[in-house]
Amino acid sequence: MGLHDECGVVGIYGCENAASLTYFGLVALQHRGQESAGIAVSDGKTIKLRKDMGLVGDVFKQNHFEELKGNISVGHVRYATAGGRTIENAQPFLNTFKLGSLALAHNGQLVNYEPLREMLEDSGSTFGSNSDTEVILKLIARTYKKGLVESVKNTLQLIKGSYALCIMSEDCLIGVRDPNGIRPLCLGKIGDGYVLASESCAIDAMNGELVRDIEPGEIVIINKDGITSLKQEEKIQKQTCVFEYVYFARPDSIIDRIPVQEARYKMGAVLAKESKVNADVVVGVPDSGIGAAIGYSKEAGIPYVAGIVKNKYIGRTFIAPTQAERENMVFVKLNALKSDLDGKRVVVIDDSIVRGTTSRRLVQILRRAGAKEVHFRVSSPPVKFPCYLGIDTPSKNELISSTHELEEIRKEIGADSLSFISLEGMLSALRQCNKNADGFCKGCFCGEYPVK
Repeated sequence: MGLHDECGVVGIYGCENAASLTYFGLVALQHRGQESAGIAVSDGKTIKLRKDMGLVGDVFKQNHFEELKGNISVGHVRYATAGGRTIENAQPFLNTFKLGSLALAHNGQLVNYEPLREMLEDSGSTFGSNSDTEVILKLIARTYKKGLVESVKNTLQLIKGSYALCIMSEDCLIGVRDPNGIRPLCLGKIGDGYVLASESCAIDAMNGELVRDIEPGEIVIINKDGITSLKQEEKIQKQTCVFEYVYFARPDSIIDRIPVQEARYKMGAVLAKESKVNADVVVGVPDSGIGAAIGYSKEAGIPYVAGIVKNKYIGRTFIAPTQAERENMVFVKLNALKSDLDGKRVVVIDDSIVRGTTSRRLVQILRRAGAKEVHFRVSSPPVKFPCYLGIDTPSKNELISSTHELEEIRKEIGADSLSFISLEGMLSALRQCNKNADGFCKGCFCGEYPVK
């Protein structure tokens, strides 16, 4: 089992068919969450919502879009971290009260969610979920009489953690990125309308145009007067989650002016410089290991071959009840191409090693296809600490790099050799893509987090 990101968000303002455009955006962000999907849409007077468990294509059918009419919308795909995997926790959340209605979609995780929820409950709020997103929505609603923008600003003074938010009233769309910029959010244009999305690939899917990234700590307000940007006064160092580049983001996305696939090429090239080995072929573990494998191959002068085939039709919705069955799922998801590997010395590139079970199965698959040697290379440093900011990581004692030395991990996964990219090497790869690249959250590698 690898790492999982929490969610993907989309917001649209000023487009006639906002719900169906949001649908296309969510399909493009499906890799960010496969447990539930939802879209809320406003026709200027009322907000309608549809959400359910499952993939975007399962939740929405043609007839739903006849009901979801309007030119403002927010959408969400979810992978659960805070809160359980139930319909109650599916997003967007919608709150209707005497002053109007609000819908909210959130990617990230609050670290002070419990005391905030307790405070709200003590003052009479009730909750229909155990999601931190509902806490944000209730906080905004609590001071809504001051106006939407003021109530959002007040709420941001209280919440701590990682968040990319799309907030919608009947006539306004607001996008917010946390002061560290841990979770990504970008702004695009479609005709005369605007779009907010977790990744630029969602804007491409709507045939829109990427304008820019939302800056860390920025609040973007989109309404009939156009677009307004407010900065939270506090100056905090930018610390984007580095795993967006390693694993989470789609290769065709651009995040904070760094093209994701280029970053993966560069990481692979650095890895080849740091840990070259005599081999016949290089293979990448689909999907996120492929870019690094191509970069490694080019730098090392070793031919790249496909080597591994992925079954596209198995999502995270496939149920494997026991741990043993979950581990064996690797055999269902991935298979090796014997014609590429038989009798060869193979370098296999993966984006990370978390528990080590997937890596062990992968080595078995390659050897079964006739690989003479298997040299395992990893395009991120060892994951030694859990994430508290929106990635579903195991506890520290389940992280193999936290409890084992390099040679022990090599033996455990059954590889002939094993090497991880260095932390400095990974950061230098990102700087090669954009010399102004600065500030990345590296908590899972070194245990230092941008938020206490």
